[in-house]
Amino acid sequence: MEISKYLVALFMLGAAAVQASPELPVWRVLEFEQRALWATAKSRVSVDPIEGADALWQLSASSSVVSNSEEVSLTLDAETGRIVTRSRLSRGKNQRLKTYDYTAQHLLRERHDPGTDAGQAVSDWKVTSSRQLLYPPELDGLTVTGAYALVLLADRLRRSDADSMDFAVHTDLNFYRVALTRGPISDVEVNYRIEGAETVAGTRRAESIRVQAAPLGQQADKDDFSLLGLSGEISLLFDTDSGMLLQLRGVAPRIGKTEINLQAATLREPGG
Repeated sequence: MEISKYLVALFMLGAAAVQASPELPVWRVLEFEQRALWATAKSRVSVDPIEGADALWQLSASSSVVSNSEEVSLTLDAETGRIVTRSRLSRGKNQRLKTYDYTAQHLLRERHDPGTDAGQAVSDWKVTSSRQLLYPPELDGLTVTGAYALVLLADRLRRSDADSMDFAVHTDLNFYRVALTRGPISDVEVNYRIEGAETVAGTRRAESIRVQAAPLGQQADKDDFSLLGLSGEISLLFDTDSGMLLQLRGVAPRIGKTEINLQAATLREPGG
């Protein structure tokens, strides 16, 4: 399929976005899919500036596999990637909502559970547990962020002159030191659609950003670091021309080493 004209346009859009807001990716929405013999897992990630609060971004992510799903929302400091608030709604055999508020000294973690009324709105769920968590002394000035934010921060590293960036990632009760480093350039087979445009298919050159996580301080819970369901040695592969995130590689439960491929994307309007 002839896509050269489309790719040139996408590259120009990426350049315009970088000039207008150097830290925003060229996309607004990414949709991924991972197929296995027993199930198909889908994930969606979106990010936008918060209207009226230019210094903050809102990142939303959703994922589903079989009868389980989760919806995550993060408020981030646009300049540093620091997490301000986070919520995680999980649905499956049971339902629960966890919210996290991050201050300079500690974070507040609350769990909300549904009542007996099946039609009760999530916003009306009662708080069933609340606790303050202190940041580990080993934090040593690292910016605290969320796992999904690494998609944005890896793109930031890709567009910078740096070779690596380090962050602290908070999961539920645990903290991790996460190093983002540049990896090799390789070929990636793609087949994804652009909202309002043609499908992109074929072989693309991609530069990789590696994600390496290690426990930070004493772990309060079992190992739970993951990114879009992947753990172990994780790599994010970006199109060298357009900057589009094409693929993630890592280890998935019950599957082993695998790839999560881009299925659809919505581009960001210039200056948006």
